[in-house]
Amino acid sequence: MLRMAVLVSGGGTNLQAIIDSIGNGTVTNAEIAVVISNNRSAYALERAKQNGIDAAVVSPKDYETREAFNRALLEKIQSYQVDLVVLAGCLVVIPKIMVDAYPNRIINIHPSLIPSFCGTGYYGLKVHEAALERGVKVTGATVHFVDDGTDTGPIILQKAVEIKDGDTPEVLQRRVMEEAEWVIMPKAIDLIANGKVKVVDHRTVISE
Repeated sequence: MLRMAVLVSGGGTNLQAIIDSIGNGTVTNAEIAVVISNNRSAYALERAKQNGIDAAVVSPKDYETREAFNRALLEKIQSYQVDLVVLAGCLVVIPKIMVDAYPNRIINIHPSLIPSFCGTGYYGLKVHEAALERGVKVTGATVHFVDDGTDTGPIILQKAVEIKDGDTPEVLQRRVMEEAEWVIMPKAIDLIANGKVKVVDHRTVISE
């Protein structure tokens, strides 16, 4: 059974998609051991509690230095003996000590088709604003492993979403969530939980 720590900063819609997918059997051989947030008011923590999942807060505001926060976050995750760390709308920059502790065992969902609109400065609604400003016709979402860079780790799954005339950033954000993010994040977890993903030369190989 794959044990996961899910890191969140806000409402937790991707967390809910994972919870629902485990509940309906779309995701097999996996369980959420803990939900951790850097934000005490994150509704994702309430989602965890409603589903009987441990919820914890590790906030940088409680530590004198970023290094101390990073160590505390890693220690909290390690205390649950997890196999996979899932970033589901987590706005914390993942420190090198965590990447080193969990090589190819941290996954992130990004609301674009990487390498488009990724890297420093592209997160949340800003990604969709940039896509609309550029006039692209197709966007989507990407699930990837986390490495030392920003959105540069090996790509696991991607799903395209058409941009429609009249889309606002908010409308596009919602459609990318519904049509892509909430589909490929649980699918990626299921593949990993069942030993179907491996990384070779910085690329993923997925077996059926």
